[in-house]
Amino acid sequence: MTHKVHLTRLLLNDFRNYDSVSLKLSAQHVVFTGNNGAGKTNLLEAVSFLSPGRGLRRAQLADVARVGASGGFSIFAEVEGMDGSVEIGTGVQGGDEGPVRRLRLNGTQAKSVDELADHLRVLWLTPAMDGLFTGPSADRRRFLDRLVLSLDPAHGRRASDFEKAMRGRNRLLSEGRFDRTWLSGIEQQMAALGIAMALARREMLGLLTALIERDRDSAFPSATLALTGFLDDVEDAPAIDLEDRYAAMLADSRGLDASAGRTLEGPHRVDLIVRHREKDMEAERCSTGEQKALLVGLILAHARLVANMTGHAPVLLLDEIAAHLDEGRRAALFDRIDAIGGQAFMTGTDRAMFSALGDRAQFITVQDGALIPE
Repeated sequence: MTHKVHLTRLLLNDFRNYDSVSLKLSAQHVVFTGNNGAGKTNLLEAVSFLSPGRGLRRAQLADVARVGASGGFSIFAEVEGMDGSVEIGTGVQGGDEGPVRRLRLNGTQAKSVDELADHLRVLWLTPAMDGLFTGPSADRRRFLDRLVLSLDPAHGRRASDFEKAMRGRNRLLSEGRFDRTWLSGIEQQMAALGIAMALARREMLGLLTALIERDRDSAFPSATLALTGFLDDVEDAPAIDLEDRYAAMLADSRGLDASAGRTLEGPHRVDLIVRHREKDMEAERCSTGEQKALLVGLILAHARLVANMTGHAPVLLLDEIAAHLDEGRRAALFDRIDAIGGQAFMTGTDRAMFSALGDRAQFITVQDGALIPE
């Protein structure tokens, strides 16, 4: 049985539409209900900032603070985490180069927000992700990397360092500075980071595929997953050989990349290919309802994988999760969320849509920036 990581307290100051709010939580799931625009999703976004990155909206930090606030915003949470009880404080302060996110753990300044992954893992599903299968590949790549990050916290840093090195190479090429020694050094760095990224993605996808095949879910369709767009013809080759191959590709493509104004080959070009397993159909050709069910099933499967691999169930953020599901599928969804063993935060406009949760959830009404627990 997995350990139940859960929030016991959440405090916000100058966050979105909230001036100041304090909320005590049990280990139960949490359901926020209220009218559209009341601030339900803002609460999920606040919890998403308890993980590395820019939260579930990927917002610019300067845009998150409450309109009219004199400074930045702050989030404080008490968490029964993976390493015991922890107090997490994060927020944004102004700096000479713009807003800077800070993190304190048990009152001590953390070196990096990556340290949050030592205490909890957070996964989310929002209505903005409904177009994942039909939208641009960048959206699926970002989704893929969030899945990898929940199992491999170092993945985010590798991706960031790769992007930085690639920008440096692109700049040199655009300026016509074809210094072989300089470019080779950058390309070797890109090769090491890029192959590490590719292998981490491949490993996560293999684990997730094995779990899906072993643990079929009759309530939601199963996904067949594959990667394309970078070293598609290579299987099980040693990492060092892949690094050498990618470094050679970069060296050979300097002229083409200079003309294009960007790097044409690499892990930043990968696409996640998803098929409806039972129908043997590309996800983008499925109906809107099937796509939603497929995405829900994929998130639930990944949450189970995180719980299995880490021994700690993730915190789930499910925005408007029940809106397009029939009564039977909603009940099945809640049972599966409960079985994963973690705490889930859900939102909806209609309290009745969550009736199948019974006493497994704490219900809170959101009204004009105020929280009214039942």
